[in-house]
Amino acid sequence: MAAAAAKKYHPVAGTALNQLLNFGRLHHYMTDLAGKHGTYRLLGPFWSEVYTSDPANVEYMLKTNFKNYGKGRYNYSLLKDLLGDGIFAVDGDKWRQQRKVSSYEFSTKVLRDFSSEVFRRNAAKLANICLKQQDLFMKSTLDSIFKVAFGVELDSMCGTNEEGAEFSRAFDDASAITLWRYVDVSWEIKKFLNIGSEAALKKNIRIMDNFVYKLIRRKIEQMHNSTDDPLMKKEDILSRFLQVTETDQTYLRDIILNFIIAGKDTTAATLSWFIYMLCKHPTIQEKVAREVKQMSNVKEISDFASFAASMGEEALEKMHYLHATITETLR
Repeated sequence: MAAAAAKKYHPVAGTALNQLLNFGRLHHYMTDLAGKHGTYRLLGPFWSEVYTSDPANVEYMLKTNFKNYGKGRYNYSLLKDLLGDGIFAVDGDKWRQQRKVSSYEFSTKVLRDFSSEVFRRNAAKLANICLKQQDLFMKSTLDSIFKVAFGVELDSMCGTNEEGAEFSRAFDDASAITLWRYVDVSWEIKKFLNIGSEAALKKNIRIMDNFVYKLIRRKIEQMHNSTDDPLMKKEDILSRFLQVTETDQTYLRDIILNFIIAGKDTTAATLSWFIYMLCKHPTIQEKVAREVKQMSNVKEISDFASFAASMGEEALEKMHYLHATITETLR
């Protein structure tokens, strides 16, 4: 009885109704609650959710006792149409297999050098452009991760590839609709009746699949017909998964789309906030610019493509102040 009486629960900070009332500023609302409570509960009609911003709790769930905090069937049901059996939707053996292969492949010098070159080349295209910065970052990172994933130039930033631009729009719309499922209690009915947002999701996924499966079939054909050393073909992620005998096209589609999800919004959002914070703190901005010039041995930047090409791993490793500002942005 004493043990039961001593059991403590995290404070109730609100309900699902509060989230709906603050939907227009949901991120700010959740941030306010995290700052006030650290760890708290939100109540729904039939459920209770626990949120935490406590670093000790985050480490416990993502590292110490990770196996106990799977994504579960509920999340899988929401994400399956878009992400299939990719790493963001599954648990267990499928998660471990993808994690093992991807962690190994991303640690190899071939893929690191390839991805670094691709990101630098696409970043240079953003020089001297005064438009919506986050939109450009989203397109730039999508082009970069797509090249790293498939070995194909999507070029959504310049719009020269019509199929690529159509894929980009479908990908963004499908991602937004899938996220909306978390608050739309009628999504399963809409899916069954093929109406509204679910009909749009189905259409967008069909556009994505047509494009992705065409690329997978082309890559398989290229690898089968090539007479080069197999190790020399392993630049992009798709080639590397094919190299380890993974030939199920549906599974490959799921794996690659999950990599794109992982590399696109996360990088673009971080860069957008980083630029915003630099604009708010001009003295920090000047220090970052000074360090970049010093460590790259560039006095005047006239050709951004050449400048980006000079930003190799060796130069970046010397930019401690830049690293600190990006780390602070993430924090």
